[in-house]
Amino acid sequence: MKVVALVSLAAVGLSAVAAEPFKVDRSVMNEKYWQIWNDAEQAKIDADIEKYRKADCKVILEGEVPAGTEVKVEQLTHAFFFGAHIFNYNQLGKTEWNNRYKELYGTLFNSATVAFYWRTLEKYPYANRFEERYEDTENFWNNCPQPKDQAHWRRPAPDPVVSFLKTRGCRIHGHPLVWGNNSWHTPTWLWDDFCPENEKFALEQATGVKLPRRDFRQPMGVKDMSDPTEVSWSGAWAKIYKRLTAQQIAALVPTYVKAQKDFYERRIAEIGKRYGSRVDSWDVVNESATDWARGAKLTWPEGESSAFNNLPVTLSWYGLMPANYAYQAIVLSRKYMKKDAWLNVNEYNMEAFPGQIADLVAHGADFDVVGSQMHLFDPAESVKIAAGSGPAHLRPRAIAERFASIMKVAGKRPIHLSEITITAPDNSKRGQMVQAIIMRNCYRAWFAVEKMNGITWWNVVDDCGAPGEPSISGIFTRDMRPKTAYFAMNDLINREWKTNLKVKVEGEERKVAFRGFRGKYRLSWKDASGKQCEKLVEVK
Repeated sequence: MKVVALVSLAAVGLSAVAAEPFKVDRSVMNEKYWQIWNDAEQAKIDADIEKYRKADCKVILEGEVPAGTEVKVEQLTHAFFFGAHIFNYNQLGKTEWNNRYKELYGTLFNSATVAFYWRTLEKYPYANRFEERYEDTENFWNNCPQPKDQAHWRRPAPDPVVSFLKTRGCRIHGHPLVWGNNSWHTPTWLWDDFCPENEKFALEQATGVKLPRRDFRQPMGVKDMSDPTEVSWSGAWAKIYKRLTAQQIAALVPTYVKAQKDFYERRIAEIGKRYGSRVDSWDVVNESATDWARGAKLTWPEGESSAFNNLPVTLSWYGLMPANYAYQAIVLSRKYMKKDAWLNVNEYNMEAFPGQIADLVAHGADFDVVGSQMHLFDPAESVKIAAGSGPAHLRPRAIAERFASIMKVAGKRPIHLSEITITAPDNSKRGQMVQAIIMRNCYRAWFAVEKMNGITWWNVVDDCGAPGEPSISGIFTRDMRPKTAYFAMNDLINREWKTNLKVKVEGEERKVAFRGFRGKYRLSWKDASGKQCEKLVEVK
């Protein structure tokens, strides 16, 4: 996994390393909040960061280096992944804003999540939109009056994004390969074109439920616009599930069941062929734990009647899905992706997730990382947190406990905080400080978790989220002005968690010893003749 050296943001008016540490304005939070995030909790977080995120390094320098020679130690990269999605690549409406956005990757962020949503990547069967077309260009978006009305808003073509990230030295994370969601991911043509009309008719006759016909031109998440009285896709399937078993559904639509399974494999194979050597990690299955909890399990308790392993389909809350689809996504991804690619299982349902992970592990699923989400979407929740209440799982002790159950079943697999949203109460000076403080304390607590390997912020820019997501959850305003949360995040990544110091050569062995955050370093010194020397080392 590659990470990049930190470079200057002077070209866009930001400073990569603040001259002064970020100053927390404690007055914006109620004293009850600070009682929760008290000095003792902060000290424990500091101790765990020191224990889990740092390591000792001993280096023998080359040449004649007298004892006592001063050596400058500069950290160049982080081993920990500080990421964000890059869904708004060239889409912000002005070149100046786009440049500032892109400059963040390789400076603040050393990891980026790239969109591979099936619905917009393959709008028509057998026609993947990998390459940049005119509608993906900066010129198109700079002249687009209503960008959110475009079906590919937040869904740039992957080729130019991956190529850009390579120039920045960023780790590249693909998201997602398999997801059951029929509004956000599954293309409408899969059902419309590959379920024969006689099979659709048979299903409708057997259930009395008419499934909506969808179109990629419609906004995501809407009902069938040709018939406003019709239920949504998920609502229609919910009715079907009450009337038919999985076996009965599969018997009525056998052609579609086979087509769905075949297209899933074909999709993973094509993406693997094109990006397998260029993308470092993948969310191979997204948000499937709810289906697991509903019954899509590999293991069943003794005495519980189920023929699940013999079923052709899963009655997903999203809609019909192939049986064992989470497990099969891992099998197919391991088959078609490069051998050293990290395969992630990504989830938001933390109640069901440990059970699903244990089930996958028990059946030998070959995946590498556990991906966990945390979206604080409601601004009212941030107000509650500032008052000393709010979600219990965002308190320091609860954060550690939240991941303890996952670590217990995941074995040696690390945890990736794959999608993080923390919304400001509002964009006033006070509101921005509240967001920054919540972010800062949560990042510190997450960074202190032993098995954590990365944190990925979701929407970098205000008003650039998906429908239903808050408009003030970015760390930049819509016109790319940095918010308080940006300065707080930058302070953590580029100052507090970055080791820069000077040490002395010990004895005649030319030994240098120091302790620092894991990552790559440059050591520089002058030898006995006065020649400037340097050495690159890695702290693991």
